[in-house]
Amino acid sequence: MGVSRPVTPAVLAVDAGNSKTDVALIAADGSVLGTGRAGGFQPPLTGIEPALDVVGRAVAEAVEAAGLPGPRPGAPYAGRVSACLANADLPVEEQRLADAIRARGWGAATEVRNDTFAILRAGVNEPRGVAVVCGAGINCVGMLPDGRTARFPALGKVSGDWGGGSGLAAEALWWAARAEDGRGGPTELAAALPGHFGLASMYGLIEALHLGALEQRRTHELVPVLFAVAAAGDPVAAAIVARQADEVVALAAVALARLDLLGEEAPVLLGGSVLTAQHPRLNGRIEELLAERAPYARVEVVSAPPVLGAGLLGLDALGSPPAAHGKLRAHFG
Repeated sequence: MGVSRPVTPAVLAVDAGNSKTDVALIAADGSVLGTGRAGGFQPPLTGIEPALDVVGRAVAEAVEAAGLPGPRPGAPYAGRVSACLANADLPVEEQRLADAIRARGWGAATEVRNDTFAILRAGVNEPRGVAVVCGAGINCVGMLPDGRTARFPALGKVSGDWGGGSGLAAEALWWAARAEDGRGGPTELAAALPGHFGLASMYGLIEALHLGALEQRRTHELVPVLFAVAAAGDPVAAAIVARQADEVVALAAVALARLDLLGEEAPVLLGGSVLTAQHPRLNGRIEELLAERAPYARVEVVSAPPVLGAGLLGLDALGSPPAAHGKLRAHFG
């Protein structure tokens, strides 16, 4: 009997976020041959090549799991790299990252998209709809089967954005600080935010953050505190949550309009840690407001892993049959 040879992957799917990177090698029939995971993808902090080294570790793990040979000159791992990457916020950044990935020789062809497209594609059966992601930051994209897309720069205040986990925490701190020193009205946030860290006052929390006794990155822990205070009826916290809902709906409605989807049924997918937590005050208001601005929109929370979306986008580009898409989706549950 001859020795069976490994199946050649059709797609190398990459979902690289700020906190983790997931990779999947996918056969033409939608079978997953191997997966890998590595750390966060942060080219603004590390530079492009060190960031891609992190992706490379996940790729190597997937290659080993698939039983494929190691790197060989002129022998790519897959026919196509479908990479959905955090911090690829502008088309020019997508192009630069695609060029850098292409130079690594991982695939015969390479396409890079912002990672929000992976969340959108993971949540729909065809590349049609809009997704709003609210995690550390906030972003929105939309797409149609004919290739048209809607997107925003999503670079923070400079591009008109408001909210996301980091923004919500900063807003809560601002209101709490002013409540304690008298410049603003009262809010339970003034006690709840420092209390989360075992501190007695906002002054103590401000001092700890300023002097480095408490790392700035830990302020993301205050987002659930904000929602808890809002749920208890605090008007200041409730107003912050309401504004976040307004921003999500504004992004979704504009993206739907750009794609001429306001007048027909279309999915609006919600992703990212702030929205997938499904806080009733936030998600309920989003549904209410969106029903007014886009009455045909169908709101859903995406629970599927984004690497599925990257893989489906790769199969889309190859013109794979529906059975392959279904097999891939079934693998990720």
